[in-house]
Amino acid sequence: MATAAIVSPEILAKYEPVIGLEVHVQLLTATKAFCGCVNKFGAPPNTNICPVCLGLPGALPVLNEKAVEFATSAALALHCTVNETSIFARKNYFYPDLPKGYQISQFDKPLAEHGYIDVPTPNGMKRIGITRLHMEEDAGKSLHDGLPDSAKFTSVDLNRCGTPLIEIVSEPDIRTPDEAYEYLTRLKEILFYTGVSDCNMEEGSLRCDANVSVRLRGAEKFGTKAEVKNVNSFRYIRAALEYEIERQIEVIESGQRVVQETRLWNAGEGRTYSMRSKEQAHDYRYFPEPDLPPLVVSAAFRQQRADELPELPEARRARMVAQYEISEQDAQTLTATRAFADQFEAAAKTAKSPKRVANLIQSELTSRLKAAGLELEQSPISMAGIAQAADLAEEGKLSSKQLKQLFDISFEKGEDFGVVYEREKPEQISDTSAIEKFVEEAIAANPKQVEQYRAGKKTVAAFFVGQVMRLSKGQANPGLVNELVVKKLDA
Repeated sequence: MATAAIVSPEILAKYEPVIGLEVHVQLLTATKAFCGCVNKFGAPPNTNICPVCLGLPGALPVLNEKAVEFATSAALALHCTVNETSIFARKNYFYPDLPKGYQISQFDKPLAEHGYIDVPTPNGMKRIGITRLHMEEDAGKSLHDGLPDSAKFTSVDLNRCGTPLIEIVSEPDIRTPDEAYEYLTRLKEILFYTGVSDCNMEEGSLRCDANVSVRLRGAEKFGTKAEVKNVNSFRYIRAALEYEIERQIEVIESGQRVVQETRLWNAGEGRTYSMRSKEQAHDYRYFPEPDLPPLVVSAAFRQQRADELPELPEARRARMVAQYEISEQDAQTLTATRAFADQFEAAAKTAKSPKRVANLIQSELTSRLKAAGLELEQSPISMAGIAQAADLAEEGKLSSKQLKQLFDISFEKGEDFGVVYEREKPEQISDTSAIEKFVEEAIAANPKQVEQYRAGKKTVAAFFVGQVMRLSKGQANPGLVNELVVKKLDA
């Protein structure tokens, strides 16, 4: 298997990458962009189609208002300026999965422009500009396959034709593969929060192409760029950029010239391959779509979309840190999805300690979900159960060991925490006199360790704590045990 290009750190440090990203996002409308066909992934091939999808003569497109609502909401969430008037255009090219011979898109007059996303970097937050956000329709899908004892063939599924898309084009502000990864992560979060898309990369709801070039550090002029396509995860986008940056540096260092081209990422080999050069690139011959009037977005329409926007991830994280006194890392985890954040806040508002709720989610719930291969909505323990567990721990009725045991039982039996707790009913012993009896028993049974402690080996106290926890079957309050053990030994 081929490996990624390698250049020395010294040579790598001489160059600065310049990266821009083009992200296509399918909108979560019930029907397609310009017809009434169902917009749904997974239907049998060529079943959700009509004369408009197929580009049959005389079939006319009618714009889906819900698609405009979603596109406008996404633009506002990304701090874009939504233009009052935008124009649909025909993007002409010929390919088997594009039956009309053109794609309805927007060209010189897009829906929205001049937005941004703030992303974390080792030097603090960095603002990545968004050049434009425009609306368009998706093409169909070519399926390359083969049957036993037959030549390979390509079939075409046109179900995807006409699916409403937004294309989000970043400024070339990204300087590292890690920044690209963070930009895409934040972008997906924002779009997911607004509800305009499910952002499912496996189903093609979110697709990304990366433009990358390199230049000597301090140079103002951009280098010759390559476009990297066919990347189906953020992790692979980062890996593809790392490879492509080193490949271009190697080309320059060897005295050759970087060619402007489109390249495909091969995840299995960990490298990119040339797909077509600039000379082979399409001339799309854009012109205004004659069957659609200009799209006019009124101030009232924009304001309504703005009023309906939810609290977005970054603002929500900042508020939760202040309101619940949780760490920024906890807030990052808890706001990964809007549903997760909503459920945490519902639990936090009823619990005695929201911070303990957050800690339990981080320390006990998420690790078990990951180990079991489950999503949050599949968790046997509800957020109400998490809040109940947090309250019992806060009141000193359950030790951390007991909590872990109850969580294990919940996942093993697929039962909520409250059900398991009522059946098992473990109680933490916090009665001083009861714990003192265990301490005295442990001290009496281990005179050698007592002498070691009194001779100055204070770490032996931990041995007696363990003995007391064993005698109490793990039910003694650990904090109280520590206190009473030291008190008795010192006496």
